[in-house]
Amino acid sequence: MPMLEGIGLSCIRDDRLLFEELTFKLVSGQILLLEGKNGSGKTSLLRILCGFREPDAGEIRWCGDAVNDSQFLAQMAYVGHLDGVKRELTVLENLKIALALGNTGHYSIDEALSKVHLAGYDDVLVQALSAGQKRRLSLARLLITSNVLWILDEPFTSLDKQGIALIEALMTEHCANGGMIVLTSHHEIELHDVDVQRINLS
Repeated sequence: MPMLEGIGLSCIRDDRLLFEELTFKLVSGQILLLEGKNGSGKTSLLRILCGFREPDAGEIRWCGDAVNDSQFLAQMAYVGHLDGVKRELTVLENLKIALALGNTGHYSIDEALSKVHLAGYDDVLVQALSAGQKRRLSLARLLITSNVLWILDEPFTSLDKQGIALIEALMTEHCANGGMIVLTSHHEIELHDVDVQRINLS
């Protein structure tokens, strides 16, 4: 069973201790929700989990072993504050790039676009999309690849109530299929039949 562990993690930024001796374990079907005020270290912890920066102490383990970049990155998908989509490309072109970089997932491109309510937008340039549509496009990339671990930084940004409910449903489905999620959110998530762990970094 896939398992993500943080063991004794500490993070210092600008000579300020954000957190220390942080330990957690996440397995298939679970969500880890990071809570806390702005500047408490939520995004820094996500960046450590993604391998963008090293912890100042402690280690990350995947399936019981110290993280190996190639093996771990093949199982991980990250969506940050910025949507990470190419404005000068079309919706379809963005998803084709994502598919070329990862393994085929549960949904085809057409199915993923329909799932996030962007059916018919294939040839639309991303720069013409609304902020909420860009956010849903960034999340559609998760559906067309088979990454077990989703790491999401404020995934509900720019979404209306319908969009928020949609993403909650996609996260529930991902966990039901054996996936796991680490996310930050100022929005109170409503997930049923999902084991949600919480870490408050305030």
